[in-house]
Amino acid sequence: MDRIENLCIEKGMRMTEQRRIIARVLSLAVDHPDVEEVYRRASEIDPKISIATVYRTLRLFEEAGILERHDFGDGRARYEEASEVHHDHLIDLHSGRVVEFRDDEIERLQKLIADRLGYRLVDHRLELYAVPKDLEPEKAVSLKHRHR
Repeated sequence: MDRIENLCIEKGMRMTEQRRIIARVLSLAVDHPDVEEVYRRASEIDPKISIATVYRTLRLFEEAGILERHDFGDGRARYEEASEVHHDHLIDLHSGRVVEFRDDEIERLQKLIADRLGYRLVDHRLELYAVPKDLEPEKAVSLKHRHR
């Protein structure tokens, strides 16, 4: 049984065969797939899965706290398994690749800033949007404007 399927069962969710397939696809994902990509991967396993089933299942998993939904500015919701270990994201605007990272100095600074402003930090998300260093400056500016 896959990690996500186990989480669903622990939360008392009824697991149909199609939900099991979608859970398996998500458990195997090393990227941050959008709905269409989850559907493509799931329909390779079971061609009878509909895109509506994928949408409903992803929403159900998200509402149960099993998945996290991200909007990386490309107009598509992307999904990843909810994690106990915090991490941030760097989005390569040139390739679309999403790089996960953790930096103790950034974490420390965020808490310090909240404290200076009179707050206690309880949650945050950090997304960095970048282009490869060797990309021509004109192309980089074009990608930046297209992202907005």
